Amino acid sequence: MNAKMKKKLVSYAVNLALIIALYLVLSTLIDSGAIDRYYAGIIKLIFINIILAVSLNLVTGILGQLVLGHAGFMSVGAYTAALFTLHSGMPTQGPASVLTLLVAIALGGLVAAVIGFVIGVPALRLKGDYLAIITLGFGEIIRVILLNLPFAGGALGLRGIPGLTSFNAVFFISVLTVYFIYAYLTSRHGRAVLSIREDEIAAEAAGINTTRYKIIAFVMAAFFAGVAGGLYAHHIGVIAPGKFDFNYSVEMLVMVVLGGMGSITGSVVAAIVLTILPEALRAFADYRMLLYSVLLILMMLFRPGGLLGRSELSIAGLGRWLKRTFTGKNGAKPAGKEGV
Repeated sequence: MNAKMKKKLVSYAVNLALIIALYLVLSTLIDSGAIDRYYAGIIKLIFINIILAVSLNLVTGILGQLVLGHAGFMSVGAYTAALFTLHSGMPTQGPASVLTLLVAIALGGLVAAVIGFVIGVPALRLKGDYLAIITLGFGEIIRVILLNLPFAGGALGLRGIPGLTSFNAVFFISVLTVYFIYAYLTSRHGRAVLSIREDEIAAEAAGINTTRYKIIAFVMAAFFAGVAGGLYAHHIGVIAPGKFDFNYSVEMLVMVVLGGMGSITGSVVAAIVLTILPEALRAFADYRMLLYSVLLILMMLFRPGGLLGRSELSIAGLGRWLKRTFTGKNGAKPAGKEGV
């Protein structure tokens, strides 16, 4: 085993240890009542928003295609999962309810993926502003269809959805989502997607099937948005088409842009910040949205590339930064030692 492989294994072990530690700390605090139901609900929303932000980043940041209808896929997943739970007859209490939730969100993700494929085939023929407009249009079409479906509750939406979304569910599903998308990004398929973002013409000239990779990324993003929608529906208990409008799609896009378009860990950090920030500003109820908007504007003025740009936050990178900060060493090799 070479040194590079050892470094990777150590990095994976450290990341796994940190994830386990975070889970144990949060679950212990929630179970003991140190974190009450209100803050436990916010923590669940944080992990749901992480899934949404990372999935949207796959298309907007990594693939480089501006999408403004992500809330539409989330709504498809939310309604599919909720309708399945309400009418399937599967248990909604006790240990068996975990299986009900998993089946519901998997079904919601699959239906959202199918809708994503149907929309992606014509939409991804366009680029830039045109793609943004057509995805916005499709998102609004989905919302209007839901408004006019009697079995979906119409404008009133669906109520009485069992609260099956537990902390364990959102935590592990969000971790698996981040891991899956990061693994895809670092694979040869992910490098093909990155090449499309950098120069689509050059990617086609190199023999990359750009249409296929675009559709795969779009369908994957729709699937995870549907999963997040299923978790959201079983967390809130009430869903209505009005929730999944254009403004909600923009909120997801803000998370991606704030964290850094192309940075998976940046999306995670931004989802955490932008979920907590509105709640933290509730003490300034009259000026909460104004302060929220000003903070975002200042962020974009002084850090237009987002919190992390296209970089990824890692334990090894953090260690090198701390070493440079406290020792004054920048990691440069001594003169005459190139290649050593």
